[in-house]
Amino acid sequence: MMKLPYTFLPQQAIASCSRLFLKMAKAMLPMFPSLGMDLRRLNIRERTEKYVAMCITATVLFFIFLSVVLGMMFVAFKVENPVLVALLISFVFSLFVFMQQAMYPKMLLRKRIRNIEQNLMPALQNMLVQLNSGVPMFNILTNIASGEYGDLSKEFDKAVREINAGKSQIDVLDDMASNNPSTLFRRAIWQIVSGMKSGANLGLVMVDITSSLNEQQMIQIQTYGSQLSPLAMFYMLAAVIIPSLSVTFIIILSSFISLSEAMVKMVFWGLLAFVIFTQIMFLGVIKSKRPNLLVR
Repeated sequence: MMKLPYTFLPQQAIASCSRLFLKMAKAMLPMFPSLGMDLRRLNIRERTEKYVAMCITATVLFFIFLSVVLGMMFVAFKVENPVLVALLISFVFSLFVFMQQAMYPKMLLRKRIRNIEQNLMPALQNMLVQLNSGVPMFNILTNIASGEYGDLSKEFDKAVREINAGKSQIDVLDDMASNNPSTLFRRAIWQIVSGMKSGANLGLVMVDITSSLNEQQMIQIQTYGSQLSPLAMFYMLAAVIIPSLSVTFIIILSSFISLSEAMVKMVFWGLLAFVIFTQIMFLGVIKSKRPNLLVR
């Protein structure tokens, strides 16, 4: 069972409580059309409606916990209408948490795709060297499975076990490609399968595959470079210009309007939290935009 983010209770407890929200989860399924496919590709056996119900349960618990904490804090700071403010803020954060939990399988799938594609080029080059050395295909698959290629090695390890169980290499490789979320991996394996079916020289097939991936790598690098400039402008605007102007505006405003000391402190703490969140988000965006074919 996959652990949901932003949860502080055991997954078994959340799964048990999620039965109360199954009807609501079934009604919300059209909002997440690709969730079922993502769960299957991650080898998660939970039904789609059960997973959505678990997300709702975890979100409700998070909302209650955050409302209590913020309510106590606002009462201590003597904020006006502390309960209402705490509920509104908790609702916004809980909505964000729910969307994060619902999209979590897709995030894991993207991480898996990135790991596979980062190791794809070295693995294919290794296969090419072994093919030119006269190593049989089954031994090549075994060597890749035992190599340090992350999730790619795990995929080949499953294939080797199925071949040892009696299935043909072509069928196993075809099934492995069909069930894999990476488009580049599927394309490369299907080219190998086509070469094996037609009896072509697999060494030449591997050369074509690696050449195609090299071209794809150059395209990804160029696209990545073109995206850095607007991202840098966004960073300067959100993390430098807006906070600086906000501090100046708050100082001037507090001199004309009689704001309480607690309110001014809360505004500055909120501004600090916004800057920290922007920094983390920017680092995440930069990391997510990095080309998958670039080796770490």
